[in-house]
Amino acid sequence: MSIEITLDEILKAVPNCDVDGEMDLLPLVGVASLDKAQLGDIAFLGNPKYKDQVAFTAASVVILPKDFIGFPKDGQCYLRVENPSYALALVCRAIEERLFPPPPIGIHSSSCIENEALVDDSVTIGPFCYIENGAEIGANVRLASHVYVGAFAKVGADSRLCNGVKLLSRCELGERVILNAGVVVGSDGYGFDNVAEKHEKIPHLGTVVIEDDVEIGANTCIDRSRFAATRIGEGTKIDNLVQIGHNVIIGKRCLVVAQVGISGSVSFEDDVIVGGQAGFAGHLNVGKGAKIAAQAGITKNVEAGAFLKGNPALPYSLALRIAVLNRKLPDLFKRFAEFDESS
Repeated sequence: MSIEITLDEILKAVPNCDVDGEMDLLPLVGVASLDKAQLGDIAFLGNPKYKDQVAFTAASVVILPKDFIGFPKDGQCYLRVENPSYALALVCRAIEERLFPPPPIGIHSSSCIENEALVDDSVTIGPFCYIENGAEIGANVRLASHVYVGAFAKVGADSRLCNGVKLLSRCELGERVILNAGVVVGSDGYGFDNVAEKHEKIPHLGTVVIEDDVEIGANTCIDRSRFAATRIGEGTKIDNLVQIGHNVIIGKRCLVVAQVGISGSVSFEDDVIVGGQAGFAGHLNVGKGAKIAAQAGITKNVEAGAFLKGNPALPYSLALRIAVLNRKLPDLFKRFAEFDESS
């Protein structure tokens, strides 16, 4: 990665930091880890286990916790902040705007906007997009190439739909929503009735509502509800390749990691965290602030604040104890066999 950003620009992006060391630096040209950084790079200490690398890093600017004890070398600058990881993110935002400037406002000639769609004058619509009648696209929305917005769907202000996103009919996005490449919102839920030895499809007449400041990872699918709405709460962040079934309700500020599968009519309360590849049986409630470890299998309601692991899921500390005991089983059986032979 090749960039160019000055120390003054970094200090503008990261307010309330303590500066120690060289101020008259040449423009910075890269971002790297402590051990890989070279002269002209920006590095940070986000995990205390790497603190010994700070003294040896060649980075020109090092972002550190407020309580870090140490001094920069000649030609080096330390920036002490409350949260180094977030501070670096602020710097990277400034760099991102330079590396990937937003495309110009306007509608690409290859895109098709139906006459009865309502599209704000400030939008950016890339090549080969299609917006159906009745759709509403708010201010400063950016649609990358090959985005589809269905009839009467709504996209709130400052939202961004990346390449190949499909927002199907009557689904709604709040403001500042990000849908990464390949996301599908509003596909039919997985519902069939067995009638006369045939699987008859159940119509799904509902919708999907995604509230403000939600980000959805690439190739995640969110099914429309059978009746009312599948809903994703404000500030929730969902990773790639997640399947969210019909009538699911996910609360505010939840974190859902890659390859999670959530069956129909599951409800998450606010601030739930779910590790990768966890699975949820249908019609369950997961309480506020619960944490579900990776690959857990959830088959019962989860109490607020619980921390579960395993399949079927158990309290995290119990699951760890059982895992330790499982590793001791071969030796235990060997001892039993020796005891039987001696007796």
